[in-house]
Amino acid sequence: MTSEAGEIMERLKEKKAEYEATASTDSSVNHEDINNRIINKVLGPERYGRVQFQGSGVTPTQYFGSSSQQYMPSGSQAQAEVQRLRDHLAQMQASTVEQIAEVQRKYEELQQQLLADAAEREAAAAMREAAAAAREAEQSRKYDELQLQLQQMMKMFQQSQQPPS
Repeated sequence: MTSEAGEIMERLKEKKAEYEATASTDSSVNHEDINNRIINKVLGPERYGRVQFQGSGVTPTQYFGSSSQQYMPSGSQAQAEVQRLRDHLAQMQASTVEQIAEVQRKYEELQQQLLADAAEREAAAAMREAAAAAREAEQSRKYDELQLQLQQMMKMFQQSQQPPS
């Protein structure tokens, strides 16, 4: 065996030991596919028409069998993952509903504030109009007083201009 082949075999043994150690603690590891995963890890990805030491035209899939069955979780693990995803989705939906409710509450608050501001502006405008009307009434009253005083003065002047009888 060449030194390169010896190194590859050593690496294969190391990877197999690693995967077997993982498989003994992790029930989700597919035991049937350990050899394919080890070989793919050590030799690298499949290249068309070549398996090291097997000659031209032999693909890893042909030599080692299908490598399409990589890690597949067991049925109970898949169900647990589906349930976890459903729970996560339910949490996201609840969070979204809460966010929508909060946005709607803020919208209603803003509408109420706008209505209150509009009512306040209308009240202020009514007060300004009332004050202007009061000023106008006061000016009209003063004008009428001045008119009356002027008429009285004219009468007195006319009486003073008449010869005594």
